[in-house]
Amino acid sequence: MASSNRDRVSVLITGCSPGGMGAALAIAFHEAGHQVFATARNPTKLQALAERGIATVTLDITSTESIAAAVASVTSSLKGGKGLDILVNNAAGSYAMPVVDISLDKAKQLFETNVWSHVAVTQAFLPLLLKSERPVIVNHTSVGSMAAVPWQGVYNASKAALAMLTDTMRMELSGFGIRVVDLKTGGVKTNIIDNNNFHIEGDKLPEGSIFAPAREAVQKAIGQEDAHAWQGMTAEQWADEVVGLLLKRNPPAVVWKGSGAFMSRIALLFPGWVMEGVARKITNMNAIEEVIRASRK
Repeated sequence: MASSNRDRVSVLITGCSPGGMGAALAIAFHEAGHQVFATARNPTKLQALAERGIATVTLDITSTESIAAAVASVTSSLKGGKGLDILVNNAAGSYAMPVVDISLDKAKQLFETNVWSHVAVTQAFLPLLLKSERPVIVNHTSVGSMAAVPWQGVYNASKAALAMLTDTMRMELSGFGIRVVDLKTGGVKTNIIDNNNFHIEGDKLPEGSIFAPAREAVQKAIGQEDAHAWQGMTAEQWADEVVGLLLKRNPPAVVWKGSGAFMSRIALLFPGWVMEGVARKITNMNAIEEVIRASRK
């Protein structure tokens, strides 16, 4: 993909583990001729990108020390006092569980990763962004930020919180010439399970859950989020289209890409009960409720 909209820019992307959307974005920006800083907490996961000639930086977005070290590394790599042109806050975790069964510790950790860590990274790189002529901050919120879906409450709430902060930042930073983009992604084929710390032990209903009578059905529904990821467009196609939009001199405030993203956008025009019906159908709520009611007789 040729770099036709902007001259060569510098871009830092968090969460660039192999097979994920961050890595796909790093490759797309790099192939378009731009200076890319691909980051991940585990540097061994950046080897494939480094072999392509992409600069890699170790960055744990939940660690203030790691963030500071990454800023220092990027600053030294930007020659001539140049700034950072694009910051993509992409790293994230997921967690699926009925709200009444969530582990509060895991839920707080998820919000730390999906919300506050992005704020911390943005604050740390802000001085470099202010040195750019046309700085852009991209927060990856996903279509989950606008929909209530059973079992995905904590994850979608974290994305909704990030979306609200993104909209607020867009207004607050406009006077400084900083464009803030909400990247709402639908289904994309990625290694979400391999790259997601919150799935290491699996999202299993706890013993004593009120959903125990329908445990098998609920457990299957909880796993649907990962299954849907494999039904979307390829990460490469998604990244090429996203990068093309982000490189425009005036990138859109909201980028909708991925399988189902367009329909999610259209769904904003529908009454709430329509979206609730769709969410109930894809998570098999009617069948689950039948089992629950039968167990309570």
